[in-house]
Amino acid sequence: MSLSNKLLAQMRAATRSLMRRGPSVARTVMRESIKTASSMHPAAKQKAASNQMSFDPVSDMLADLSRIGQSVNPFNVPPLSTGAAAIGLPGHFIDGSFTTDAGTRDYKLYVPSTYAGQPSPLLVMLHGCTQNPDDFALGTGMNVLAEEWNCLVLYPAQSQQANAHRCWNWFNAIDQKRDQGEPSIIAGMTRDIMARYVVDPQQVYVAGLSAGGAMSAIMGTLYPELYAAVGVHSGLPFAAAHDLPTAMAAMKGDFRRPKSGKVRELPIIVFHGDQDTTVHPANGDELIRRRRRHAAEQVAVEPGQVAGGHAYTRTVHRHPDGTIHAEHWLVHGFGHAWSGGDARGSYTDGKGPDASREMMRFFRTRR
Repeated sequence: MSLSNKLLAQMRAATRSLMRRGPSVARTVMRESIKTASSMHPAAKQKAASNQMSFDPVSDMLADLSRIGQSVNPFNVPPLSTGAAAIGLPGHFIDGSFTTDAGTRDYKLYVPSTYAGQPSPLLVMLHGCTQNPDDFALGTGMNVLAEEWNCLVLYPAQSQQANAHRCWNWFNAIDQKRDQGEPSIIAGMTRDIMARYVVDPQQVYVAGLSAGGAMSAIMGTLYPELYAAVGVHSGLPFAAAHDLPTAMAAMKGDFRRPKSGKVRELPIIVFHGDQDTTVHPANGDELIRRRRRHAAEQVAVEPGQVAGGHAYTRTVHRHPDGTIHAEHWLVHGFGHAWSGGDARGSYTDGKGPDASREMMRFFRTRR
């Protein structure tokens, strides 16, 4: 394709301005410009066909644009996304990226329409293996709840470079240490959002599913001053493994216990299916067991049933003053999925109790 220097200069200028709207938008507009230019100059098509190996400055710019889209976003406020999880919602679903010495991770942030600069809660949601922020947001429905509760929701994204299946590396020793590995990236990303938006530091929470649930337990253990409460769905306790073989054993219920004797100081809510064959439900029991318990702690067991769905047992642990410090929801006949989730997302079962709503309710009572 042969284009005039003037047109190339116009396209470069357009690229610079469009980058503020995101690389995907810029690529689309540039391709439309190329299509228009080609239709205006049919002779250019013939020349290109006869010289396929010649240098194509437009393709080169598109390649550069793709690489720019993979790097750290240079702008203070990331571009808006048109992801499926934001369709029909009045808030903004924003793309971003964060870098530390431990690495770079992309993220998506849902800012509800009710946010107007007032101190607001922040929930960090860590997806499971093979998932991504759009999929996880859609399946859990957390963006819908964010509108109800005026809560910002941050979805860090695991990269395929860090894990081929996009699993958070909860089983690596380096990723179980404060200010190292993936915990340092997630904590840094959390602080970065707190600096960009007006977030109530007493209302910052972390939750996740499966590998993301295991990483949530790690984050709550390593950063109790940053997070006010933890939600773990179908996950594993802190330091349950130190490599792949021990990770496989832990997922079957044969988990390690940390030598340091770390106990969880933070309030925690746990969801797990009693028929989960991916992560044994004994892990949910262990998450609740690893807490600093008060001698006069009160425990209540409350059976329940979702209309037309699964039965469950909710075990509530209260301090002597009546405040709830931990909840364990064991969903009967339930496998490895987000309870009460939207079928449009992966790993969901809509016939279970609404884990998203219950977690949000639990978190908001931590104030």
